[in-house]
Order: sequence, then C-alpha cells, then structure tokens
Amino acid sequence: MSGRTAAGTKAQEVKAQDARSRETREKLLDGALRTLVEQGIAKASARAIATTAGVNQALVFYHFGSVDELLSAACRHGAEQRVARHRDRLRSVGSLSELLAFGREMHAEERDAGHVAVLGQLLAGAQTHPRLAPATAAGLDLWIAEVEQVLVRVLAGTPFAEFTDPAGLARAVAASFVGLELYEGVDPVGAETALAALEQLGALMAAVEELNPVARKAVTYTLRRQGGRGRS
Repeated sequence: MSGRTAAGTKAQEVKAQDARSRETREKLLDGALRTLVEQGIAKASARAIATTAGVNQALVFYHFGSVDELLSAACRHGAEQRVARHRDRLRSVGSLSELLAFGREMHAEERDAGHVAVLGQLLAGAQTHPRLAPATAAGLDLWIAEVEQVLVRVLAGTPFAEFTDPAGLARAVAASFVGLELYEGVDPVGAETALAALEQLGALMAAVEELNPVARKAVTYTLRRQGGRGRS
C-alpha cells in the first residue's frame, strides 16, 4: 500500500511539474510578443523578455535554448491564437466582398491589439535574424490556408473559378494586407485608399456574379479569349 501511495505521490508531482513548465512556457511566449510590441525586436533580449514575462532569465534558455528560438516559437504561437480567434468568422464568409469587409474589420482589431506591430517587428527581424524567417512565413501560412479555403468556396460557380489559382490568390491577398498594415504606419490616408480600392474590386466581382446566365457566359468567353486557363 505504501508503495502505491509513493507512486501516486510521484505521479502527482510529475503532473504538477509539467503544469508549471507549460505555464512558464506560456508566460515566455506571451512575454516575447509583448516585448516585441512595447520595445521592438532590437531590444528583445532574454532579460527584457523574462522581465516582461515575470520569470527568471535562465528559463528562456532552459525552455527554448536561445532568444531566436523563443521569438520563432512566439511567432507561431501568436499566429495560431489569432487564426483560431477569427476562424469561425472566416468560415462563414460567403463572397469576396464579405472577405474584404472582414479583412478591413480584422485589420482594425489587429492594429488596435498591437499585433500589426508584432508582425512588423518580425518581418524586420527576419532580415537580420535568419531563424525568424521560417517561423514568420509559417505564421503567415496559417492565414493563407484559411483565406484559400474561403476563396475556393466563394469563387466556385462563378465565371472566375476556372481562371484563378486560389492558392496564389490567397498569398496575394495576404501579402496585400501585410503590406497595407505596414504602409498604414507611414501613410494612413494612402492605406485607406488602397483598402477602398480592394473593396471596389470585390463589388465589381459581385456585380459580375449577379449577371444573368447569358451575360455570365459572355464574360467567361471573354476571359478565355484573354488567355484564361480554361479551354477555348
């Protein structure tokens, strides 16, 4: 009986230790993201991150090995959180116009929450910290995958379906919004104009979708003549 009790106590201790370890990792990941927002990547040292996280500096290296590895993990962690937050809304989008409207709303929310600043710091840091580049790209790929699913769904049955590459278009949309997020910091009016232009494009495509069958066939025929991917 005493042996079983000792084994049970040991198991409880291991479980508690694992929970503390997970909690510390979460604190460090969140601390790294907050440090990027508040101080920038140039000051994202082990000490600064540990101070922000409220833990001992040595734990940065114990859990992640290096500051770069921590920042890479934080990049993926942050992207996973943001994508999960917006996933249900993305999956309810029914048109390109809705997707662009959602993009505008999400942009405002992400900017106000400081996540645009994080992205800017990671993109800048990737130029001089090679290990950050794959993690930053992986974080963006999470968004791209979600946007691609929306594009496949909303373009199906439209004259544009056979002439567009959803995967490539998803990357173009993501790159546009990333660029606009960074551009807004130096030219808010210009960024607003660009967003409005994208929305006008969405409205134009929506108008084509509402054409009668004969007119839609004419649009399809014209697109094919202009070198679309469909067979003439």
